[in-house]
Amino acid sequence: MDQAEKTRIEERIVDVLKTVYDPEIPVDIWNLGMIYKVEVKEDGVVDLDMTFTAPNCPAADFILEDVRTKVESVEGVASANVNLVFEPAWDQSMMSEEARVELGFE
Repeated sequence: MDQAEKTRIEERIVDVLKTVYDPEIPVDIWNLGMIYKVEVKEDGVVDLDMTFTAPNCPAADFILEDVRTKVESVEGVASANVNLVFEPAWDQSMMSEEARVELGFE
């Protein structure tokens, strides 16, 4: 797999991540800034680091499974390792401008 193909797969992964929502927040997890890393390896395995807006998110299991399932549905992805991390801690500055507007922070 060359770098161009990895980039295409990463772009498709970002597209599907924009369809994943925390049920309590009307903005997708990508624009909320909850995805810290997307790495596509040569064998099609994806390592993804993500966080939550709060460590005790009641929908954590649902969101993690939704992310894994959707990323694994992307053509070219063999499997996905979704790692939940809390460093750095999420804060509102990680949100896209679109998310800040949608949530009334701008």
